Amino acid sequence: MSTPNNTNEYPLGSADSEHERLIRQAAWVSAHTERFFRRAGIGPGQRVLDLGSGVGDVALIAGRLVGPTGEVIGAERDARSIGRAAARMAELGLKHVRFTQTDVSDLPIAQPFDAVVGRYILMYLRDPVAVLKDVWRIVRPGGIVAFQDTCWKSFLEACEGLPLWRASSDLMSEAFLRSGANTQMGSDLAAAFVRAGLPDPETHTDTLVGAERWMPELLQTLAPQIQALKLPLASIGNLHTLCGRLFDEAAARNVPVPLPSMVGAWVRKPA
Repeated sequence: MSTPNNTNEYPLGSADSEHERLIRQAAWVSAHTERFFRRAGIGPGQRVLDLGSGVGDVALIAGRLVGPTGEVIGAERDARSIGRAAARMAELGLKHVRFTQTDVSDLPIAQPFDAVVGRYILMYLRDPVAVLKDVWRIVRPGGIVAFQDTCWKSFLEACEGLPLWRASSDLMSEAFLRSGANTQMGSDLAAAFVRAGLPDPETHTDTLVGAERWMPELLQTLAPQIQALKLPLASIGNLHTLCGRLFDEAAARNVPVPLPSMVGAWVRKPA
């Protein structure tokens, strides 16, 4: 199917602290994802594949939407993340949500899926178009392909007039860039669908209101990698006070805290 090891190295790692950060991030975006899935047609009784499940937050949303008559399989390559995700589903009693350890280049295809979904996964792939082609083959006729991804364009523009925000976002962007991540994947989604041979998708854009701590938390996690890359981490001062200083700078300029956008694209396979 896809080129082996299509996934770039996840720049944020798999420590317990990163799992907790992902869970907090999921709380900021879950309402956007649930509305997106409902709009795309995810519903009761469906069999859904979630790519890049992480600690299970997207699978959790899909599991609640498909209900006990449906099934959700989360595909994730990191064993520690799968362990955390499986424990969370067991605690919630979601027996119809399970996880399999696999790379996106080796998708489970024992039987076709009613939907394949993912959030913040295509941005980490070397060849997202190849994965979308694979996904299209394992979705049944009438089935759904629905992905959400980030777009930092408006966020970076909003940081321009704020020196500390600009310095912080530059560090974060460079670390992601060097890991191979595409921080504008959201704006590239529709074109990627078409290049993969899918029909023109419907799209929707959300701004992540409530995610004001997003960048300082990412920088805390990225700090070891930023230092390893010899990027000027000291230029933004103490990471433990960074969040408050960023908020103070935005308040002093009387501007909203800059936030990224999340773009969703979905399409239904012709019957």
